[in-house]
Amino acid sequence: QVQLQESGPGLVKPSQTLSLTCTVSGGSITTAYYYWTWIRQPPGKGLEYIGNIAYTGNTYYIPSLKSRTSISRDTSKNQFTLQLSSVTPEDTAVYYCVRVYGMENKCDYWGQGTQVTVSG
Repeated sequence: QVQLQESGPGLVKPSQTLSLTCTVSGGSITTAYYYWTWIRQPPGKGLEYIGNIAYTGNTYYIPSLKSRTSISRDTSKNQFTLQLSSVTPEDTAVYYCVRVYGMENKCDYWGQGTQVTVSG
């Protein structure tokens, strides 16, 4: 029932800001106890958790990316967004938006993923 869909530019230049939007249908991003999460997978590497925005609006970012990351939401559109600034080619990855059920720390719904390439 719940569907998540990533959208945004697939190509970003180094030093610019990567901006992605996740559109959620079939469920509200304000429903307790869900955490709306960004995860990425660089080519040939494993999944990397980036951060989340909770149903309350509170945010969390992993320490290694905290200085460059901003996650926000638009409840009227049932969307949440990722902004990653000062990107380098190491930020090239498939980016996923994911719903996490906080009571179990379980990723229960995933978007299909969107490829973002950082290249000049």
